[in-house]
Amino acid sequence: MSSSLRIIRQVLAALETPRNVCIVGHVRPDGDCIGSQLALAHALKRAGKRVTVWNADPIPAKLAFLDPDGLLQRPARRRRFDCVIATDAANPERLGETGACIGSRRQLINIDHHQSNTRYGDVNWVEPASPSTGELIHQLCRRAGWAITPLMADLLFTAVSTDTGSFQYDSVRPGTFTTAADLVRGGVRVGELCRRLYQSQSRARVELLRHVYQSFKLSPDGCLAWFWLRPRDLARAGADRSDTDGLIDHIRSIDTVVAACVFEELEDGRVRVSLRSKSRSVDVNRVAARFGGGGHPAAAGARLSGPPASAQRRVLSALREALECPF
Repeated sequence: MSSSLRIIRQVLAALETPRNVCIVGHVRPDGDCIGSQLALAHALKRAGKRVTVWNADPIPAKLAFLDPDGLLQRPARRRRFDCVIATDAANPERLGETGACIGSRRQLINIDHHQSNTRYGDVNWVEPASPSTGELIHQLCRRAGWAITPLMADLLFTAVSTDTGSFQYDSVRPGTFTTAADLVRGGVRVGELCRRLYQSQSRARVELLRHVYQSFKLSPDGCLAWFWLRPRDLARAGADRSDTDGLIDHIRSIDTVVAACVFEELEDGRVRVSLRSKSRSVDVNRVAARFGGGGHPAAAGARLSGPPASAQRRVLSALREALECPF
């Protein structure tokens, strides 16, 4: 029996008895997190479970159409859950305030694909080779014999598509296309879904893009690019944090750039750092780990304390070492 099949059976066995289940995701949830959570929630509800879907941060406005039933909501009061399932979260800290419910549960199932996952669950299904958590949830549904409804197909296609850069990243495997094909057969309207995901930008996000193109910096040899996002930049654009997702891709796409970085000033004084690489020789997960963060070899992040200038200096220095740049 393969290790994947063995752990899937462990997950399904752990889900047999619980009646009251909570599905949590990471702070600032993205398409993979939201899609995985909601698809799993619909599957478990159809299996007769009482399901709560809870994130520390609200669903981004551009993804709100994926939750027509309003499943994602903060519980009116803290409850004890029979089982908590964490999806797409590499460590308990990434769960934010929802992590408090972990202490009031009988069992914790951790389903994730991040290389930096700390295996914090009672049952841990962590597959770094998988390009998305959505692909794991698809496997779980098929192995369990749970029907995938058209809405669930939309959710899982969103998870797979957004976390693979629309099937552009090196993480994509043959099985990723097999999963996508199965979901399209299940009812995904690819053109309509992708229009809403990729071709429906808010005016505020476009204003942020203006800021990015006017302010980004390049290293002398052009292999490293970065920019800052400060609260005043968001206020000037009329944007919120959810409008910042994917901005880094615009500077990573510069032909000479090998690694890109975004620095964000947070309200608590810390600096959120997002890192991207488009070379297999530059592992930004290792760079992020130096600052207590993590992620994937091509996409990672961390949060740093200290003055912003110091945070920038330390991160850029670490990236230069990874890039073996002399500047």
